[in-house]
Amino acid sequence: MLIRRARLLDGQLVDVRLDGERIAAVEPSGSEEQAADRSALDARGGLLLPGLHDHHLHVAATAAALASVKCGPPDRFTADALAHALAAAPGEGWLRGIGYHESVAGELGRDWIDGAAPDRPVRIQHRSGRMWYLNSAALNVLLAGREPPPGLDVAKGRLFDNDAWLRQALASQLPDLGEVSRRWSAQGVTGLTDMSPRNGRQEAEWLAAEQRRGTLQQRLVVAGSAALGGVVAGPDLAIGPVKFHLHEADLPDHAAFIAAIRAAHGQGRGAAVHCVTETELVFTLAAFREAGTAPLDRIEHASVTPAALLEQLVELDLAVVTQPNFVAERGDAYLADMPADEWGSLYRLRSFRDAGLTLAGGSDAPFGSTDLWAAMAAAVSRRTAAGAALGLAEALNPEEALALFLADPLDLARTRKVEAGAVADLSLLDQDWPELRTNLAAARVAATIIGGRLVFATV
Repeated sequence: MLIRRARLLDGQLVDVRLDGERIAAVEPSGSEEQAADRSALDARGGLLLPGLHDHHLHVAATAAALASVKCGPPDRFTADALAHALAAAPGEGWLRGIGYHESVAGELGRDWIDGAAPDRPVRIQHRSGRMWYLNSAALNVLLAGREPPPGLDVAKGRLFDNDAWLRQALASQLPDLGEVSRRWSAQGVTGLTDMSPRNGRQEAEWLAAEQRRGTLQQRLVVAGSAALGGVVAGPDLAIGPVKFHLHEADLPDHAAFIAAIRAAHGQGRGAAVHCVTETELVFTLAAFREAGTAPLDRIEHASVTPAALLEQLVELDLAVVTQPNFVAERGDAYLADMPADEWGSLYRLRSFRDAGLTLAGGSDAPFGSTDLWAAMAAAVSRRTAAGAALGLAEALNPEEALALFLADPLDLARTRKVEAGAVADLSLLDQDWPELRTNLAAARVAATIIGGRLVFATV
């Protein structure tokens, strides 16, 4: 494939020739031979980038979310709006809701959902991913012939931290990935890192099978449990770090956690640790200090990072994968719920970068939006959905925001480029960079190429 008249980030106008899955040549545009090639993709001066990579999300849950009712900000802000959305949802069987937050209708439960949707089984997930709210019809189905599991408060209709039981009780089928993959392709996303902590051999093999079928077009890095060690699931799927999902209220034994980090290193894998509170980050940094660090170790989220802990991150040379989109998507709730003296520590960007830390971005979809261009815009503006400023000192410039999603997923310190020899995973826009950088959220993707194959095009 030949891509003619593409503009690179540095402003060069080039022709890019692909040979199979690789870029064969990047040359100044304008040769007569290339101009005469009628099979070429004419970029018309649009920006050509390496394909975007989402460095932290949950693939299966994101696919399932497409068929779910959105139950929290920025889609629902009031109890009446949520009740109307549940009552108006089409269908007669199970109704699945996602993204609930207490700011909408308080501490949700069985009785409230019964009032809004009494005639069908309903399950609504809190945006943290840890709590499911169930109505009476749902409980009747789930408990038919079964004892209530640990974590289920039947009277209140709340299931806490027991997704495994819920999946088994529902006999859940794995979701179709075709539609969500097409959406990623339309946004210029060519790669994904699935950070679901329970991922094991079965999940990796399923995802690789979806790639072979062509249902899932993106390349994958699959993080997860220690059971992934040694798995070779497919040519477009790599095994990532061991994921540790900490919960401040129930932290693991510290010695066992240190041993688990060392075991991850023993597999040649990094340790990726979920840290959304200051306590979780303190606990994690102390463990890394004892266990030692490896090049692939990373902190997921780093949601709250006081200055003293930032210094420790630098000392330990740990990478951070954070979610700039949450400033826009959840910022108004943070401003309402958190003390003002903590706002500057939320979802830092500039401080991490200026301190020399390796920094990359992920959406945490489905708990955040899949729109990486909107995430970049949030990294630059640091504005909430209501327009309030949240940590303006942590803003990045547009080039730095873009770089969050151009990092090599297997070496976050390396930024991928459009150059000879590179993998032909590319995103073509119908804007040039001087136009796009002024409004990243308005990106218009004209074509997406994965492994030298055109998977999306409007040109």
